[in-house]
Amino acid sequence: KAESGDMVNETPGANIQSTRKVQDYQLHIEYNCPQGGNSGIYLRGRYEVQVAYEPTNDEFHGMGAVYGFIAPKLRLPEKPGQWETFDITLVGRYVTIRRDGVLTIDNQEIPGITGGALDSREAEPNVIYIQGDHTGGMKYRNITLAVPAR
Repeated sequence: KAESGDMVNETPGANIQSTRKVQDYQLHIEYNCPQGGNSGIYLRGRYEVQVAYEPTNDEFHGMGAVYGFIAPKLRLPEKPGQWETFDITLVGRYVTIRRDGVLTIDNQEIPGITGGALDSREAEPNVIYIQGDHTGGMKYRNITLAVPAR
């Protein structure tokens, strides 16, 4: 639901997606993930950037990872219940991620689609979607998208 300008997921529910399909872009998004929270931001609906503060066995499934494929090069302090930011640049299958202004993934190639992908047509533009079906308590705000002119 929308609450004071924030998107709030009180309980596990549905995913939300953009109506516009995009190819290459820069995404800025602020998130507030509670302890035990689990969500994700799907780039082009195919590559999940993990948003979670729940226990994990490895860095490939933790906060800021491209789920199952690329671990952040730095482990930043956890801030459950506080507003944080991701600045994500996606060009083709290459991704750069800054978390709270710190470069954590630097122009790394994503080798394929992650679980939960909407489809496998990687060369085509697609939506951005935010996962809402895992846990409640997630919040998102100040989402901006910059798309290069073609």
